[in-house]
Amino acid sequence: MKLISPILALFLLTILIFGFALLKLRAQSGTPSQDAVGTWEGTLGAGANKLRLVVTLTKSSGGIYSGSLDSLDQGATLVVENGTLNGDAVRFEVDRIGGVYEGVLNKERTEMVGTWAQRGVLPLPLTLKRTANSAAPQPAEKNSEIHTPKPVGPPLQVLSPIDPWTFKAEGKWHLVYELHVTNLGKWDCLLTRLDVMSSDSGTKPIASYSGTELEGMIARPGQTVAEKAKVAPGAFAIVYMWINFDNVEDVPAKIRHRIAMKIGDYPEGITLDGVPVSVNRAPVVVISPPLRGENWVAGNGPSNTSQHRRAFIPIDGRAYISQRFAIDWVEMNPDGKTYQGDSADNKNYRAYGTEILAVADGVVTQTKDGIPQNIPNKPPVVPITLETIGGNHVIMEIGNGLYAFYAHIQPGSIRVKVGDNVRRGQVLGLLGNSGNSTEPHLHFHICNANSELGCEGLPYAFAEYELQGKGESWKSSDSHGAPAKREMEIPTEDEIVRFPQQP
Repeated sequence: MKLISPILALFLLTILIFGFALLKLRAQSGTPSQDAVGTWEGTLGAGANKLRLVVTLTKSSGGIYSGSLDSLDQGATLVVENGTLNGDAVRFEVDRIGGVYEGVLNKERTEMVGTWAQRGVLPLPLTLKRTANSAAPQPAEKNSEIHTPKPVGPPLQVLSPIDPWTFKAEGKWHLVYELHVTNLGKWDCLLTRLDVMSSDSGTKPIASYSGTELEGMIARPGQTVAEKAKVAPGAFAIVYMWINFDNVEDVPAKIRHRIAMKIGDYPEGITLDGVPVSVNRAPVVVISPPLRGENWVAGNGPSNTSQHRRAFIPIDGRAYISQRFAIDWVEMNPDGKTYQGDSADNKNYRAYGTEILAVADGVVTQTKDGIPQNIPNKPPVVPITLETIGGNHVIMEIGNGLYAFYAHIQPGSIRVKVGDNVRRGQVLGLLGNSGNSTEPHLHFHICNANSELGCEGLPYAFAEYELQGKGESWKSSDSHGAPAKREMEIPTEDEIVRFPQQP
């Protein structure tokens, strides 16, 4: 056998050491992530019309991206959905405003350059850069010697903060509530399936959710995660529930939940069977419309993904969803636009100056006036705080512990004061554009306390209205057929309705 000379051996050893050092350096520095998960910032437009945007993207186990788009200058948060990453090409949608972003990720996965297109607006260039506190995710190191032991039981605490109330919309009956999920264990908990069961009879689920559908029902307040259904140790998640029934007789008096999950890398799944929730089957409060006339759009109205539905806001140490069934009422012209002429002038919006009506007999418990109006689609003219978010507003107690909230009223137009006894249909003020508002509209909701946000939103029903159509692209000039009469229902997101002239 031929021997290696000492000099050659030393040379080879040097090469070997250098090679190991290079591999270690590469391992320490990491490789660019192939993912788009994280928080991205960018500016749309320029000059006085520029808008600062923050986009947060998460990814489901099926590879679909979703998240949120925060318009910092408008104080608005929109849902991002249907996102994809094909090679370097990124695409996601903001369906609420007909928005689509298409861009290309750089090699380092720190920047995406592309175009923002929106219904009714010319496409604009938009570059998004990954924020410093949202570095490209690196693959976690696995210790092959440590595995999840067999779970003693499900490590979750699951609570429902409010009992759902049976209400009618779109010709069906619905239950809307939330499950608050906290992982009290030491290992990741992946929610794989959620079944809703009647506590009255049988084992057949009323509703079942899994995969991307379940992922889309989950929110992770204060967290940016790649997989919302995977709850880390000590982490918190909200599951937004919306269950449909064909007939009110099908709604059970009590429901329970079966939650299937995987714990860490333990190979077998386990199931939590329980979490009872009582159902309130008493009729909801019946109210008159807060407005008159036609072509009123139920913007951000009741749906399981609307901004109002997901607005989980802490007030004085407790978080509420006061806007669970809130609606932003905007009025369209026959061409489908909400204004004519100069879009920067509040007076050019069809809804502006409309009389706001009391939806029931009651007593005025709170008013605020003197907040100036915003320029449409510009940043608010006053800082948005808990004191200014509703703008000029009125709150009325309407009986049985219920309160009606009317927001964004014109300054100086409020015609009632605290303590006034008000009759159904009485004029409270004029529709305006104050507070956290981007254009003239009426924000309306009903909740269980004398507060703008520190209360729980409850369903209600209008005695009657006519359904003209649905969707922001709807135009009354293109509509065909007579409107459909609705009784004892609440409109859902983006339905267009005609209210009676008399309450």
